[in-house]
Amino acid sequence: MRVLNYILALMFLLFAFVQVNDPDPILWILIYGAMAVACVLAAFEIYPTKFLIALLVVYGLYSLVYIPGVLEWLQTDNKADLFDDVAKMEHPYIEESREFLGLLICDAVLIFYIIRSIRIKKVNVI
Repeated sequence: MRVLNYILALMFLLFAFVQVNDPDPILWILIYGAMAVACVLAAFEIYPTKFLIALLVVYGLYSLVYIPGVLEWLQTDNKADLFDDVAKMEHPYIEESREFLGLLICDAVLIFYIIRSIRIKKVNVI
């Protein structure tokens, strides 16, 4: 588990690093930076449940902003545009869909950590 947590932390740090050229870099560096911190804490079996739940709620609510862009992308014929750097300049929904997927990855990891946190607390109680 520890190796997985370090890999996730490294992944989120890389995500934060590539946000430097983003139109709103500070927001995304903070989002991915907080995830990297959560992953490093998890590597040491530290699961601050309230912090994890707060991040999940904030990221979940924030991802709702991008739903219209994701729906627009889902209605297009060429789904591969999501991975095309030129297409993001032509279609704002590409960037919105990418940001939504980034938040979805964060939410998936947070849910995993919250479940782990609950399981560990149950084991310690018994």
